[in-house]
Amino acid sequence: MSGAVPMAATTGGPATRAPTSALAGWVLVDWAIQPFHTLIVTFLFAPYFTNAVAGNPVQGQALWGYAAAVAGVIIALGGPILGAMADRGNRKPMVAVTVAIMAVASAMMWFARPGADTTTIVLVLAAFVIATAAAEYTTVFTNSMMPSLVPGHELGRLSGASWAVAYTGGLIALLMMAALVVSAPGGTKTLMGLDPILSLDAGQREGDRLTGPFAAVWLLIFIVPFFLFTPDTRSAKAGPVEPQTFPLAAPLRDLWGTLKLLPTMRSMMYFLIARALYTDGLSAVFVFGGIYGSSVFGWQLAELGMFGIVLIVIGVAGATVGGFLDDRLGSKAVILGGLVVLMIGAVGLLSVTPTSVFYGMQATPKAAGSAVFSSAGEQVFLFFAGLVALASAPTQSASRSLLARLAPPEKTAQFFGLFAFSGKVTAFLAPLIIALTTQLSGSQRLGMASVLIFFVAGFALMMPVREQR
Repeated sequence: MSGAVPMAATTGGPATRAPTSALAGWVLVDWAIQPFHTLIVTFLFAPYFTNAVAGNPVQGQALWGYAAAVAGVIIALGGPILGAMADRGNRKPMVAVTVAIMAVASAMMWFARPGADTTTIVLVLAAFVIATAAAEYTTVFTNSMMPSLVPGHELGRLSGASWAVAYTGGLIALLMMAALVVSAPGGTKTLMGLDPILSLDAGQREGDRLTGPFAAVWLLIFIVPFFLFTPDTRSAKAGPVEPQTFPLAAPLRDLWGTLKLLPTMRSMMYFLIARALYTDGLSAVFVFGGIYGSSVFGWQLAELGMFGIVLIVIGVAGATVGGFLDDRLGSKAVILGGLVVLMIGAVGLLSVTPTSVFYGMQATPKAAGSAVFSSAGEQVFLFFAGLVALASAPTQSASRSLLARLAPPEKTAQFFGLFAFSGKVTAFLAPLIIALTTQLSGSQRLGMASVLIFFVAGFALMMPVREQR
């Protein structure tokens, strides 16, 4: 498709679809960012940091939780302000800054050597906080461009396609790392059972540490089409583009005006509060799910890599189907259905211990040296983790498209800033509760149990939301 295709105008989007190159550039933003979440936050680096860099798994989970909480506070404070700034100026220069910061901070994961000293641990955690905040700020700007790319009735498919592409990018990145990372310290074969492509020091866990620089290079390569092809379009109602040197007082004034109007926008207000809660729970599952699995079953990189591959494949399917359901049934219906599945998945995950499943049913523990996912406990854990993966992408994708449908066109970036705020305003709460509960009780299982509260509360607050179709 070489040009814009005329479409019927609908609420929440333009009358024409942007060129394919523009859509591809926008979709590739999620592809470019996803390896940071896949490799560092979820499947490889976080479990490595918890088990090898920190003093012990309980202390490592607590430290990682505190870092995630700090990142959440930074995102919650900065997101709305940056959104208001974006509505007054071009967004691409801001994306360039946040992408550069994210790349540098991600690359610093390389310094996380096994048994690192306190200074190095603090440096690595600070880099993780900065990279996490920069990733979220990037999506504030790029998400706000979505309503200018397709008509309103295609927002769900665009958002779903973007999530599916992101998950696919994460899968490919994980497979590439599986060809580099050896399966165990002192081992000679990679996670895929092959000779390593690069000569890396397994004793120093250079394969695990390479996840940071790898994610940084991936980001810098695949963000390029966005800058080349995706237009920096703003609503005509937003007024003329202003120089990037405008004073901060103007966007703050705009933001304050929007916040004062928010109580009159009941659906938007309920949605943002609900999203704050269920996203908090979902983020906690992402951050600590792999850590919990590795602690319960003693998973090493081979099992974690396979675990990640299976869940990502399921996530791609969920995102693809969820995008079509979004446009057909509505974003609210997809979110509510996703939350039900997430609650079932979380309850199931917490039912698994090294010696039991379903809260008390005895299961034979995983035997040392046994095949991947060969024990009953692992299989039950994988099944419920698959439910979480299946529902997580549609829930997040539908949240993004619902915001795009509800937001006034002239304040899209502001509301996506509030969207980031809602995703992080309580983001410190779940990691903090998990960290404190884990530390005080000495039980990772009790720490993880708190996520259910956030899913239930989010579901209840989504009920009064009225979606414009």
